[in-house]
Amino acid sequence: MLQPTDIETIKEMVEEFFRKMTVAAQIEVSTQGEQTVFIRLKTDEPQILIGENGQTLIETQQLLKTILRKKIPNPFFIDLDINDYKKGKGDYLRKMAQTVANEVVVTKQEKWLPIMPAYERRIIHIELAGRTDVIVESRGEEPTRRIVVRPSLPEQETGNQLKT
Repeated sequence: MLQPTDIETIKEMVEEFFRKMTVAAQIEVSTQGEQTVFIRLKTDEPQILIGENGQTLIETQQLLKTILRKKIPNPFFIDLDINDYKKGKGDYLRKMAQTVANEVVVTKQEKWLPIMPAYERRIIHIELAGRTDVIVESRGEEPTRRIVVRPSLPEQETGNQLKT
C-alpha cells in the first residue's frame, strides 16, 4: 500500500524527470485504490511525448516506473497520460470494437484488427467480453500480435477469450 509520503516522492520525482527533459507541463499526480498512481500531463507539445501510435508515451511510462521503483519500496502501478491521449484512444477503441463486432455479425466474416500494443488489445477484449455473438482472440507473437473478431457459431457459444 502506498503511503502519503510515497505519493509526494512520486510527484517530486516526476516533476524533476520532466524538468530535466526540458518539458514544460502541468503535472497532476493522483491515486486510485491502494496501488495505482495516475500521472496526468498537460503540455503545449504533446506529440513529442506521445510519439507514433503512443509508443513514446508507453516507453516513458515504463522508464518512469523503473526510476520510481528504486525509491518507492511498496508495489504500485503507473498510468501516465499526456493531454488525455490514452482516454481519447480508449474511447476510439471501444467504439471501433463495437463497430467491427456488428460488421462481423452481419457479414459472418472474421475481421482482423491492426497490430496494437497489449493495453489496447485489452480494451477491445473487455469491450466485447459481454457479447455472445462474436468471439475475440489475440493471435500472433509480439510485437505483431493482433486481434481477430469472428462470428460465434451456435455450437461455439463459450464466450470471449481474454488473451492479451
